Amino acid sequence: MTLKSTGIFRLSTLALLSVILLNSCTTYEKDPNEIVVHQLSDPDMLNPINNSGASSTAIMSNIFQRLMYIDHKTLELTPVLAAAKPTVEMVSDSVNGDRMHITYTLKPDAVWDDGSAVTANDVEFTIKAALNPKVDNMQKKSYLLNIKDFIKYDDDPLKFTFVTDVYIRAEYTTAAELPIVPEYVYDANGLMKEFTIKQLAEEAETLAENPKIIEFAKDINSEKWQRQKGFISGSGAYAFEEWKTGQYIVLKKKENWWGHKYEGTTSYFDAHMNKITYQIINDQTAAITALKAENLDAMYGIKSKDFHELPESPAFTENFNGEAAPYLAYSYLGINTKIPQLENKLTRQALAHLVDVDRVIEKVGYGYGERIVGTVHTTNKKFYNYDIEMYQLNLEKAKELLAQAGWGDSDGDGILDMETEDGELIDFRITFSYNSGNDERKAVALMFKEEARKVGIEVEIEPQEWTIYIENTKDHNFDMYYGAWIMEHAPDDPNQLFHTESANGGSNYPSFGNEYSDSLIDAIGITIDEAKRKELWYELQEVMHNEVPYIFLSAPKNKIAIHKRFENAYTSAMYPGFWEAGFKAKATAE
Repeated sequence: MTLKSTGIFRLSTLALLSVILLNSCTTYEKDPNEIVVHQLSDPDMLNPINNSGASSTAIMSNIFQRLMYIDHKTLELTPVLAAAKPTVEMVSDSVNGDRMHITYTLKPDAVWDDGSAVTANDVEFTIKAALNPKVDNMQKKSYLLNIKDFIKYDDDPLKFTFVTDVYIRAEYTTAAELPIVPEYVYDANGLMKEFTIKQLAEEAETLAENPKIIEFAKDINSEKWQRQKGFISGSGAYAFEEWKTGQYIVLKKKENWWGHKYEGTTSYFDAHMNKITYQIINDQTAAITALKAENLDAMYGIKSKDFHELPESPAFTENFNGEAAPYLAYSYLGINTKIPQLENKLTRQALAHLVDVDRVIEKVGYGYGERIVGTVHTTNKKFYNYDIEMYQLNLEKAKELLAQAGWGDSDGDGILDMETEDGELIDFRITFSYNSGNDERKAVALMFKEEARKVGIEVEIEPQEWTIYIENTKDHNFDMYYGAWIMEHAPDDPNQLFHTESANGGSNYPSFGNEYSDSLIDAIGITIDEAKRKELWYELQEVMHNEVPYIFLSAPKNKIAIHKRFENAYTSAMYPGFWEAGFKAKATAE
């Protein structure tokens, strides 16, 4: 469409917005104790054994519960299904060496939807399901591989002990990595009963050929457990009601939920909304319009430009509170280190000198963020390497590095080229991908494209629909991409993101790493002493800075809007930035 078609474009846009808003208004009859929360896209699934997305994790926190989880208000690891924090013992023997024994006891009144008690068997099953070698969840398995055994007690069905390797995340992993699911629902045929956690930890390769392992995995990987009513069941306050793709997801509060008596002990027992609707609007302009029209009650991840302009709208200021809240996340440009154009670290360093990160933060992000040097968040001051000198926009330095890497312009066409070891002449043409509809990422791509052009690199910008973008990233089907990670309030283990073993099935999308970086990552995971772990983290950040699998951008603020009709509507550094179930309608409170 050309610029001359502006009138038609505006008319079409208004018609689209009218349809969206009409749907938003007529789909639900909202009562004071219903909340409508914006979702930019459909979550990947609602199966806690297999899911990987942050949005699905947040939605499922209303349906499922963990033994312990990070409280939205205190940001502390707090008991949920567990009656109290665990006891942790270091145990050594001649066979296994040093091990950690982490012992929990469940709340005695925690029950499933059929009234049966949540027991150690359910906890054991949940871990076994996730460790099943055929279950499609490598991103979760990598965090669970340090669990080596599970001990139950005949005299107490609510007590159990995890046996783990010595691991900095051992308590968090056993308590919070997985929501607990009911065995009677998720393994009605008892396919996993005969296997132990110890077997799954030690004999995964052999067990992968077991017919029952295969049958269970085929079933749990299927779509019914991801989005069908009757197959999504947990101990939380809300039941899954409906999911219409591209439109909404609805959760309804359970009657006589067992957890009400624990209200106030942690955010996960605060459940005041009768219904939670996640309204999916994948166009942020349309979402902002719906917000101003009060068809949305809460919105997070608002674009910086939109958030900056919202106070100019009387419709917004009269009905909503806006806050740029702390956010444990960072953005980056990922680089595929395995393609010929980008395999040399000098080339990747040159690319880092083509990104004006300060300008990105100020002009694209409207100042809602701070620059970062690496994968350690700025809030983690103990391990953040302040000694590293950040890359700056410097075209001459970029040209110098490109020349050192072997790039030139042999045919005089203005595009850099290089002869490969096979004698093939390749031009420096790469594709920059991002998720379509994200104007901030598009703006960064355009800025990078312009600077790259000045040094002889041709960049094609390719917006991709969200699910395709995610799939391509996981499959290493990219040259460069704009990414972001939402982090946990837990001891950070870089294994999942940066170990070479995580390049296939994990989240090491750039295929970064070598023996030395792997040795640092392995050591970080088992070094309990903070001073020694700090040294390892400093060195790993230095290695990553030199190798440039990522061009690190910023730790952004989470731009949030919440309707004024709610109280107890505090913001949080925990994703998505608030605990919507805990909001109270002011009319009800009064």
